[in-house]
Amino acid sequence: MSLRALLLLLVGTAIVAFIGINWSAMTAPTDLNLLIMDIRAPLGLVLLGLMALLSAVFVGLIAYTQGTVLMETRRHAKELSVQRELADKAEASRFTELRAHLDREVNRLAEVIGNQTRETLSRVDRAEMGLRERPVDAEISRLVQAVETHNRELHARVDRLEIGLRERLSAQLPGPAPQVAVLSRAAPPAGAEAGSGTSASG
Repeated sequence: MSLRALLLLLVGTAIVAFIGINWSAMTAPTDLNLLIMDIRAPLGLVLLGLMALLSAVFVGLIAYTQGTVLMETRRHAKELSVQRELADKAEASRFTELRAHLDREVNRLAEVIGNQTRETLSRVDRAEMGLRERPVDAEISRLVQAVETHNRELHARVDRLEIGLRERLSAQLPGPAPQVAVLSRAAPPAGAEAGSGTSASG
């Protein structure tokens, strides 16, 4: 039991006890003026009736307030449920749009990848066809000939350089060295002299 209900119960019990104790005084008739007429009635019972009427009005007001609050609460609950449904639908539509957008992007990427794959394969096929049409042995032989020609040119240049260096060295050497070279060239070999001596002796 709540504190408010307990307080109301105590007040009601006290009022009932007060009325029971003073019932003879409350039922005693008294002259009462109602502005338009005079009546003779027990004042305690009239006041008790007025208090009961006020209590009934108060209870009615409380019930009306409670009913109004309950109706407002239900209306707000319905509005909240409607707003929640709208939010759920909007979220579902956003998810649907997002999924559709992702599907479109995935399809576009798949199409781009497929186009690039087809282009790459076509380029590879063209390269293979070009290699098949171009003889590889002829290319290798042409490269070998070019390398050999280059080697011959390098050897020729090296020979020319050696000849030039020898000429410069021979020009820079002193005089007797060439005479010795001339004498050595002019002197007949020993085998030739021996051949001449044997021919003379014969």
